[in-house]
Amino acid sequence: MSFTGKYELLSQENFEPFMKALGLPDDQIQKGKDIKSISEIVQDGKKFKVTVTTGSKVMQNEFTIGEECEIEMLTGEKVKAVVQMEGNNKLVANLKGLKSTTELNGDTITHTMTMGDLTYKRISKRI
Repeated sequence: MSFTGKYELLSQENFEPFMKALGLPDDQIQKGKDIKSISEIVQDGKKFKVTVTTGSKVMQNEFTIGEECEIEMLTGEKVKAVVQMEGNNKLVANLKGLKSTTELNGDTITHTMTMGDLTYKRISKRI
């Protein structure tokens, strides 16, 4: 199953409390909660390039399944991580105390981030 495609954010749960816990300033959280977000994923075998455009902010990460890489977090901080593939439709990474799971089902991607007992969920649809 290929992740390649463009996806538009449909809904998100627990955005504000999760971003606060990450340490983002309130003004950034308020700006970010209603902005349209487009994710573009290019998959070439085990190599991935993920570009997330939210308003004027563009965040780009590249990684290869099973190899250490540097990933930019929502705070702008770069951390080392290893992204693993579970089955043929789920990407899992642990980033500095945060677990990130991206699952593809048909044309829908569900991205879940968990930190302690706090979970943030984004649902995006292929456009």
